[in-house]
Amino acid sequence: MSVLTIGTHMSIARGIANTAKNTVWMEANTMQIFSRNPRGSNFKVYTPKETEQFQTIRKEHRFGPLLAHAPYTMNLASDQERVYEFACTVIREDVARMDELDIEYLVFHPGSHTGIGVERGIQNIIRGLDQAVTGNEKITVLLETMSGKGTEIGARFEHLKAIRDGLAHPERIGICLDTCHVFAAGYDIVNELDKVLDEFDHVLGLGLLKAIHLNDSMMPFDSHKDRHAAFGEGLIGMEALLRVMRHPMLSGLPFYLETPLDDQGHKEEIRRIKEIISKNGQRDD
Repeated sequence: MSVLTIGTHMSIARGIANTAKNTVWMEANTMQIFSRNPRGSNFKVYTPKETEQFQTIRKEHRFGPLLAHAPYTMNLASDQERVYEFACTVIREDVARMDELDIEYLVFHPGSHTGIGVERGIQNIIRGLDQAVTGNEKITVLLETMSGKGTEIGARFEHLKAIRDGLAHPERIGICLDTCHVFAAGYDIVNELDKVLDEFDHVLGLGLLKAIHLNDSMMPFDSHKDRHAAFGEGLIGMEALLRVMRHPMLSGLPFYLETPLDDQGHKEEIRRIKEIISKNGQRDD
């Protein structure tokens, strides 16, 4: 049995050390944070004291891999000069900033091509990432699987492969699979999980899968709509999500909840998941 690495997505407005303390209070053993304001451009500069406290907490409590999430305002696929230059600046800065904090992963939404087409959007993403990733970083940048709403890139595994294959340093690039997103994109993880994972392995290779966003979906299968639900309270359902967690091909991966709950709700959600997994004797914590 492997150790269950589970955490939740939290704001770091309270500071990175206090966010780490909150992770411990939730009885989680990892966390996902925003690299900066998710709906804007500002970011917090941490004092040496706060950074030291953060590093001490994560080491003392043996946190699993930590994940930073780039802001939603970043669109590397855009053909609009102002939007694209902002995205390039953000990814350059955030790769460096999160790497300096020894955070293992930085995940981002590949972007929306807004009418120029998938191929041109992918080329923009490649050019932007090549400005940010030098190959000398410790951090791994993760492309997130998407639901495919509008002109969103990343709803097909082939999109992510095309991005990675075009990069100067593909060895620094991995994948984060979001259960809500792939379900909404038309990958049937409820009834055909093995088939979906086999397809992922064929297109990308399971060795590139570094993290799971463990979200239920408010919207139906193949809806191409991105609305997260709490664990087991949506249309994917608890049993299907538990099968994802228990699957031997996903053993050892960290799971991050991005569910619409407050801190107390997340604490209870994590407790419930750990209790169910423990009772079934599949994994321990």
